[in-house]
Amino acid sequence: MSGNDNDAPASFDAYAAGREEPRFTDWLCERAEPDWTDATTHAFVEELGAGTLADEAFARYLVQDYAFVETLVSLVGYGVGQAPTMEAKAELAAFLGAITTDEDDYFRRSFEALSVPESVWVDPEMNETTAAFRDLLLRAAHEGGYTETLAVLVPVEWIYLEWATATDDHPEAFYLAEWIELHATPAFESTVGWLRSELDERGPALSEDRQRGIERLFRRAVALEVAFFDAVY
Repeated sequence: MSGNDNDAPASFDAYAAGREEPRFTDWLCERAEPDWTDATTHAFVEELGAGTLADEAFARYLVQDYAFVETLVSLVGYGVGQAPTMEAKAELAAFLGAITTDEDDYFRRSFEALSVPESVWVDPEMNETTAAFRDLLLRAAHEGGYTETLAVLVPVEWIYLEWATATDDHPEAFYLAEWIELHATPAFESTVGWLRSELDERGPALSEDRQRGIERLFRRAVALEVAFFDAVY
């Protein structure tokens, strides 16, 4: 994982000074460099888009991602409970529904096509990075509040939107093509936009100490995305 060696202002107030419409999530993204760029332009997503990623590597990735998604579902569920408005609860519940239906169906079809035994994906053995990711998500939800949940949910979804919408290629294998399409739909783009707006609204009102905590969670999630893609190889 890369360190946080960048020139972004260390506080949101310093970042916002002189900007007409500063976004809290833009500041977090800049603070997460160079890991943000490493994640969104990783060799894994480049090879996935080009259709050159080995089936064995993608199968390993999917098994780990399925284990990750199980924890992500729990995180979104916590978010539904934490959300301060009925509108926010409805948005998160709709997102939860998409993960547990369309995305789950994709996983099952892909495991079959890639000859991954059910015993492997039903109870997957998590690698070190996946386990660390799981711990981060659950700790953010359990130990923090709604904003801390957003702090880890926003980057893991936003990164996928970034690389998927930047991919112009259409790989032949359905399990590669559909994985890109799932994260490049207008519905997913709308969800990520809404998640960012929620964090943008709440972040600036936090104390500087809590903002730093949000930043640490965000940066850690981005760094783990890089490590997650690294582990494919």
